[in-house]
Amino acid sequence: MPQALPEADREPQACEQLPPHTSSADPFWETTRLEDMSTAEWESLCDGCGKCCLEKYEDEDTAAIHYTNVACRLLDCDTCHCTDYANRTARVPDCITLTPAHLQDPTWLPETCAYRRTAEGRPLPPWHHLCSGDPDAVHRAGASARGWAVPEQEVTDPLLHLIDWVR
Repeated sequence: MPQALPEADREPQACEQLPPHTSSADPFWETTRLEDMSTAEWESLCDGCGKCCLEKYEDEDTAAIHYTNVACRLLDCDTCHCTDYANRTARVPDCITLTPAHLQDPTWLPETCAYRRTAEGRPLPPWHHLCSGDPDAVHRAGASARGWAVPEQEVTDPLLHLIDWVR
């Protein structure tokens, strides 16, 4: 039976206020379509949770996505950042470079993912760095892979590491 993930993966509350360093009353992630975001805006949406870098399997019969806590070999499980972001797709052939087109059906991303939430018209969670002004807030909130992701190099059978996202 898959293990349940931390309570922080439950539906987060909305980003209620902008951090002091944000001057606009209408933040770009609420006013700019994903397709129209600049590269800097797009990259800043990433909350740094590392969950998209965990191995997933698609059931061939049902198309259901099954998640594991097995981290890509390039994911630093402590920082939840890619150790070679610029070259990741060359080094890991099945690495997906996320684009707005991938967000037509974002169910393979966790509920807490800012890209998914934005694509679905939902607000960012209050711990998101664009709301809190703190890139470590995602970890303190327990909303990242830190503390429960297992490096791929330490796993012999990823299917023994199935997990359920807690809703």
